[in-house]
Amino acid sequence: MSLTGTPFLYTTVALAVVALVLPFVLWTRLRGPRALRTALRALMLLFAQATAVTLVFVLVNNANNLYDDWADLLGTGNHVRKAADLGADGTGGIAYRKLPKVRQSFTQADGPGMHAAGGVEVTQLKGRVSGVTAEVYVWLPPQYDEPAYRNRKFPVVELLSGYPGSAKAWFGSMKVHEQLEPLMRSGRVAPFILVSPRTNLIARTDTGCANIPGTVNADSWLSIDVPKMVTDNFRAEAAPDGWAAAGYSAGAHCAAKLAVAHPDRYRAAVSLSGYNDPIGERSSLAARNIGLRRANNPYVLLRTYRTPPRIALYLSGEAGDGYEAAVALEQVAKPPTTVHVVFLPRSAGGHTMGLWRPQVPTVFRWLTRELGHHVRGNPAKSATPPGRSSAGSRPAELASGTASRAGGARRR
Repeated sequence: MSLTGTPFLYTTVALAVVALVLPFVLWTRLRGPRALRTALRALMLLFAQATAVTLVFVLVNNANNLYDDWADLLGTGNHVRKAADLGADGTGGIAYRKLPKVRQSFTQADGPGMHAAGGVEVTQLKGRVSGVTAEVYVWLPPQYDEPAYRNRKFPVVELLSGYPGSAKAWFGSMKVHEQLEPLMRSGRVAPFILVSPRTNLIARTDTGCANIPGTVNADSWLSIDVPKMVTDNFRAEAAPDGWAAAGYSAGAHCAAKLAVAHPDRYRAAVSLSGYNDPIGERSSLAARNIGLRRANNPYVLLRTYRTPPRIALYLSGEAGDGYEAAVALEQVAKPPTTVHVVFLPRSAGGHTMGLWRPQVPTVFRWLTRELGHHVRGNPAKSATPPGRSSAGSRPAELASGTASRAGGARRR
């Protein structure tokens, strides 16, 4: 039973209700020696406490999509079959684009938000290059099955969660498909295929989206195996022009790193409250030594390019949480690399979904422009519901970057 599934939530609610009712019904009806009655009453109280704590955990977990299953929670899951040395480009010399097509079967995903906006599908993918076996969630835009688009290929955004975090988080907590569906239908945002692969591949450890021989090939999983599966099974545009990566927190670091490291696979990346040095997540495998840190630091990679890559980066963050890392990338970027930095006031929401979720419409309008897709209407028009933040800026202003550092400091 999935930790984020509806059946488990209903089960915990039912158990909490039973635990609350039991003392009222049985407290004075217990028979037997006094010691036995005392023990039974203590067990009822402990049962009530346990079910209440469990219910709170399930509600928090569903709201933030931290742990997808019991293996994630208990630290017993491992999705790595093998981790061969695949070399600097992560291919192991394999002409992966010429490999036979990967044909996958998809089922309706379960959990909060998974049935909204047309529904999210899921498949279990065995990565031929990376040696990773894990789930991949896919959402198709509303135009995908329309007759007028039957010969159309669609751009793709690969969505990366934080650590710990479930691949469901972008659809559950972030509500990315629910926010974007009306914007896609109205033509204000291009119809993107949204793909969310598992990024937490080893128990109690953040992979840092890195390739580490003998341990994990997370980079190849995300940048080779998942994109090939998507293009083999859906009408997806080819890389790099039709592909982008987006993430928050540890997933933000991964998105920026993948785009900078592989401009032949991604045209753009969105980083929400990310960092450059993998040491920003101390559980990251990429932070184990200075060599890995440098090899997986987008700042170092971008600075050492002899010919700057043709990529576009959207980087947002608060002071001390993503903003400085974004400015560092902006300072070393040279054309044709472009970097758009957005400063968010400290009071805008903190390192939480509450900060990242309102930015979804704006960053996808930015992606629409950067990937060169024409949309009807005014792409700059905000679809974020109005409402004042404690910094005196609307959520739309915070997400678009029109909230300045000075504006954030005016109201305390």
